[in-house]
Amino acid sequence: MRSRIKSHVRKRVFVALLVFVLILFGIGLFKLIKFVPVFWELIFQKEVVLKETKENRINVLLLGVGGGTHEGPDLTDTVIFTSIDPNTKRVTLVSLPRDLWIPELNAKINAAYTFGEEKQKGGGLPLTKAVVSKVLGQQIDYAVKIDFSGFEKAVDMLGGLDIDVDNTFDDYAYPIAGLETEPCGLDEEKIASLSAEIATGSATEHEAFPCRYEHLHFDAGSQYMDGKTALKYVRSRHALGVEGSDFARSKRQEKILTAFKDKIFSAGTILNPGKVFRLIDILEGSIEMDIKQEEYDDFVKLATQKMKGAKINSAIIDIGDDERFGLLVNPPISDEYRRAWVLSPRIGNGNYSEIQKYVVCIIEGKNCVITVNGIATPTPMKL
Repeated sequence: MRSRIKSHVRKRVFVALLVFVLILFGIGLFKLIKFVPVFWELIFQKEVVLKETKENRINVLLLGVGGGTHEGPDLTDTVIFTSIDPNTKRVTLVSLPRDLWIPELNAKINAAYTFGEEKQKGGGLPLTKAVVSKVLGQQIDYAVKIDFSGFEKAVDMLGGLDIDVDNTFDDYAYPIAGLETEPCGLDEEKIASLSAEIATGSATEHEAFPCRYEHLHFDAGSQYMDGKTALKYVRSRHALGVEGSDFARSKRQEKILTAFKDKIFSAGTILNPGKVFRLIDILEGSIEMDIKQEEYDDFVKLATQKMKGAKINSAIIDIGDDERFGLLVNPPISDEYRRAWVLSPRIGNGNYSEIQKYVVCIIEGKNCVITVNGIATPTPMKL
């Protein structure tokens, strides 16, 4: 009985620690360990023996889903490949857009998890790992799926976040959960007509069915955000201007996660064991992972010893902007992509060779510049 209780406690605590290890990379994690005696002795017992690539790196796939009542609750809004090198203490993050078209799936990459689960319960993580591995040309050792609804609750429990918003922006097409099929007072004939226009690209859904969407507005400067507002801030995908790009969205994610980390490791949280374990309870039900229980201790040691003070380098695979080239394009709506708005490699649908070369360059810590003709590496990156 005692061993089962200890095992349960270890698993519950690790769920919370894993979020910090994989998303926050252990910054300040050592302080939290002091409140978890069952882990204290484990940190110093053995060497880290986690799976790793032939280059001695540990690759983890992070997936974020809307969950709850959102449309397509298992569609992955966030896809982040994380490569951890304990020898150089370097962490590389590569974000993939949810709209990347995958010919083998005949769908966008954000549907991989759902397709895997539909085929077999528990098949979501393996299929998504296989798809992302093929796109990036990288082995993926572990995967973690996080439900954003749990993140929202955690932010509220911590008392909200203070975020420095870079640019004032508006998003007139943020979907309202639960209203995805709302007719907006239109009759069936009008709905059919508008649906046909949307399918041909001559109309947008938020213009045709405005009641399904809300208007988001954020002012530049310091802003207080509760969980719901913080989630809208990072999930906004149709902002006008520079904030409407996947690159800007990725930067907003980094801001929220940094503020989340700072709040977790503030004195008000760390010195309040009750709050710490309430946070664990919230996060426990929001995570799915393929990490074995016997590997929990290794991940804790990885964060607290091997990767303490690690350098983080991030990149995003996107279409670029006015100041830089991207590796993807937005092809015309056609039957090839099931008449959906998608992103595809600029050198050809399903051809990931350029993306793979760029990822290798980033992981090696080089200054990787995307040019009109390929990837240039002018000078080594200083870390």
